[in-house]
Amino acid sequence: MRMIIDLQKKLLPDLMTTLGDRYRVLRYIRLMEPIGRRALANNLEISERILRNEVTFLKDQGLVQISSSGMTITEEGLAVLTQLEEVMKEVYDIRSMEQRLKNVLQLDEVHIVPGDSDNYSWVKKEMGRTCVSLMKKNLTGGDNILAVTGGTSIAAVADMVTPDNGLKDVLFVPARGGLGEQVENQANSICATMARKAMGKYRLLFVPDQLSKESYKSLNEEPSVKEILQLIRSANMVIHGVGEAHVMAERRNSSREVLEKLSKDNAVAEAFGYYFNQSGDIIHKVFSIGIQLEDLPVIPTIITVAGGASKARAIQAYLKHGPGQILVTDEGAAQAILQTNERA
Repeated sequence: MRMIIDLQKKLLPDLMTTLGDRYRVLRYIRLMEPIGRRALANNLEISERILRNEVTFLKDQGLVQISSSGMTITEEGLAVLTQLEEVMKEVYDIRSMEQRLKNVLQLDEVHIVPGDSDNYSWVKKEMGRTCVSLMKKNLTGGDNILAVTGGTSIAAVADMVTPDNGLKDVLFVPARGGLGEQVENQANSICATMARKAMGKYRLLFVPDQLSKESYKSLNEEPSVKEILQLIRSANMVIHGVGEAHVMAERRNSSREVLEKLSKDNAVAEAFGYYFNQSGDIIHKVFSIGIQLEDLPVIPTIITVAGGASKARAIQAYLKHGPGQILVTDEGAAQAILQTNERA
């Protein structure tokens, strides 16, 4: 396939451009359906006139349908898009990028979606969809416990969950307490959303993410907290994000002393309440209820979901320490990480 694509790029470059444009249209309709033409044009940053021609072609081919509520993708369109995704990974050289990033970060699997979520919100949804596919693939047979953290990337995963018989016996639990941020981005809310959409079960953890040393010790002895913590630490799978250190510290309303320490020690990443410098060393930890780094090595499947070129340093810093196994990211972050390592 690689040779054919290379020949097409040289002999029929316009064909590859058209293929890429129609791929983007189909992909976005699938993510946002039903969607109107104006909203689709705005999100894809193309004119309505050009989009009208593309949509008319796709409709005539039976790949999309148009109604008063907006455009939706047909079953045939979904089948074509699924096959096209593998082709486009070759066209955009993403398959090679995945292998290179896997080697650089020393991971079991790397999955890259086209685009940069810093620039396009729909790319985060694509990462979410990819993560859901991996979730269904790895949670097979018997009762399973799935722990999820908070954040916008994991909220996007929850948005992409659909009912599945393979998930109805899964128990969804929050991996951490709440940060006190927007409700929809808290681990409890994401956990409940995933369970509801998957038709599974869930348990919640009603404690703050950040505690004083005394509160931390006290809450760890509460029977109800101990019970849910035991479930969380028995998880078969953890899905989590990676944050930029100073952004996360500010969201936690950290003290001036903590902020100064993070700045002085060049903190770049945060995950599970731990802050890391560029070398992957832990430079600060908050007292928090939930999964700790030492709990992760015994968990069978760990999926890290994080993207955007702005998070490249954070992703690499965390994965130097954290027992990452599977990374779902985007082209923006992947290119930034690879460029940094090629210059080193």
